[in-house]
Formats: sequence, structure tokens, C-alpha cells
Amino acid sequence: MNNYTSVNRRKYYLKVHLVFVCKYRKQLLANEDIDLKLKCIFKDIESNCDFIIDIMETDKDHIHLLVSYPPKISISSIVRKLKQESTITLWKYFPTYLSKCFWNEHTFWSDGYFVCSIGEANPDTIRKYIENQG
Repeated sequence: MNNYTSVNRRKYYLKVHLVFVCKYRKQLLANEDIDLKLKCIFKDIESNCDFIIDIMETDKDHIHLLVSYPPKISISSIVRKLKQESTITLWKYFPTYLSKCFWNEHTFWSDGYFVCSIGEANPDTIRKYIENQG
């Protein structure tokens, strides 16, 4: 499969589907300016990191990301970096608007996140391959 990444003696294909939800399910991403700025912020963060955001799309109160990453990076570190830096930057650009939504609390995202690993191979194919080894 040509989708694998090879580095030194490692070969991997790691992708996850991430979903971040706005704090209190506020529909902040319905604001087109915030939506566009958030996507730019995530792309800027990606350009300085080892992970790749393959695709991202927002709804009114959450964002979906498909992220490719090397095995040396943890998913939680990717989440932490994206959520912390985007919150700080969004507050710099939209302090008046966000302070109306959150009062004195400088937040943007809810505490949790959704993550699901993505694979392109059929589980039965992998199972048969493993069973036929040795």
C-alpha cells in the first residue's frame, strides 16, 4: 500500500478522526469570521508540528478533523496543542465577542474530545493475514 509513511526502519499509517466541541455547545462556529480564523489557526499550528490535518470541517458548535501523525506523537498532545493554541489566538482576535459568550472565563472548547482510529484495510483481511503467518 502506497499510503504508508516510511521513516528510518519504521513504516506506519496512523490516522484519527477528532471532534472538538465548543464549550457549553455554543454555536460559535456559525460565525463565519471565527470559522475561517479557526481553520487558519489550525493550519498554522500544523505547519510547525509533525502531524498533518488531512481535512477539517466545522458545524455550528463543533469541528471534525482527520489527522495523520507519526507514532512518536500522542493523540492527547495533538489535541492539547490544537485546543490550547486556538483558544489563545481566538481570544486575541475576538475578545469582545467571546467575552459576551463566556464572561470572564477565557475558554473556547469543552474539556473532552472524540477520537476514533481510522484504517483502510478490512478487519477480516487483516485477521486472515495474521492467521496465515508462520
